[in-house]
Amino acid sequence: MTSTKSPAVRKVVESEKEVAKQLCTLVEHLSNEAIEARGRFTIGLSGGSMAKFLCGGLPSIQTSWDKWLLFFCDERLVPFSNDDSTYKIYQAGLVGKTPLKDEQFVTINPDLEVQAAAKDYEEKIRAKFPDSDWPRFDLLLLGMGPDGHTASLFPGHPLLDEQSVWVAAISDSPKPPPCRVTMTFPVINNAHCCAFAMAGEGKADMVKRILGDGEALPSGMVQPTDGELLWILDKSAASKLSLPPTRKECLSCCLQ
Repeated sequence: MTSTKSPAVRKVVESEKEVAKQLCTLVEHLSNEAIEARGRFTIGLSGGSMAKFLCGGLPSIQTSWDKWLLFFCDERLVPFSNDDSTYKIYQAGLVGKTPLKDEQFVTINPDLEVQAAAKDYEEKIRAKFPDSDWPRFDLLLLGMGPDGHTASLFPGHPLLDEQSVWVAAISDSPKPPPCRVTMTFPVINNAHCCAFAMAGEGKADMVKRILGDGEALPSGMVQPTDGELLWILDKSAASKLSLPPTRKECLSCCLQ
């Protein structure tokens, strides 16, 4: 798949609380739009602060919850009882607090070895996107690590060039745990919308390197070929970017 750059839309807000609010507004709008257009909403989740924002804000949105299918942009190969399990975080934060049910989450099999787990997860995704060369998710919510990685795609790793599979295994993650499965860039960049959401001064240097300097790091390789790319930042995370003071950027579809 050939990738052409989709320009990033930046939404800079006052606080971390506002980042979470804008993120959940985006999810609400895109879920309702997708359900009206296609009868379901397919969303890819990430861990870290993204999980905190979503588990805190999604219970208050208005949507047809029974039409949701939830996937994971990447997942650590650990038991679901382990605190490193991203599924565990969302299961605890959303099931019982929203109408979502366990069976709406498309999860890995943590009992398999990593290569088999990646193949198994790809087969599960393929079952939800039959007859597709590449799946087209409605929304992928991505995180950015301090090294610029996103999902489990790390700087300098051979998986950055993977073009043949939907889900890849990684057994040498520089960030523990070492064994994970991850969506690949052809999948990520085929989404209707990809979004990052982050807050705090600790993100400012990397945000500048990616959005300001255009450095070739994995988070900067998120460039949807036929979709939208949104970065929701608080003022601290955006503090090292040079933006005209009167510039207001937003997704025309929802964020005002």
